[in-house]
Amino acid sequence: MRDPDWQADLRRYPRRPFLKEQTIWAIAVYRFGRRNDRRKPGLVRWIGDRFYWLTFRFFETLTGISIPKSVEIGPGLRIYHFGNIFIHRDVRIGSNCTLRQGVTIGNRHDDGPVPVLEDDVELGAYAQILGGVRIGRGAKIGAMSVVLNDVPPGATAVGIPARVLETQASV
Repeated sequence: MRDPDWQADLRRYPRRPFLKEQTIWAIAVYRFGRRNDRRKPGLVRWIGDRFYWLTFRFFETLTGISIPKSVEIGPGLRIYHFGNIFIHRDVRIGSNCTLRQGVTIGNRHDDGPVPVLEDDVELGAYAQILGGVRIGRGAKIGAMSVVLNDVPPGATAVGIPARVLETQASV
């Protein structure tokens, strides 16, 4: 089964990423889980679900990256530096987004709303995006920032809690 989202992910990585980048392993398992869920119910899908669960747990433990297959992620995801990356199961992430080590994207309360990241968003190391916030297209979130409010398109946000420093006129 051909997967254009997976092909877009690979284009953002160097040649032969499986030999150089542990993060690609976690993305591969995520994309496999999404593809398997599109199969017709039956034995092949059932076996695929068991294989997904086993590989998800293995690579989650090995790389420290947790991206459940229920997360909606557009094509072209790039993760720099593995470790301590946790994404809530209901999060939506747009196309060509970049995450770095230590990123958490999730809710603030049990069963609370979760973030939405639009296209071309970049998150710095250890950035925390929490609650029902929207990160606008092309926004950049600085390292170690804690985002609790919406960030407009093209903006740069930093700090604890994050505040907008600048907004680009056109993105």
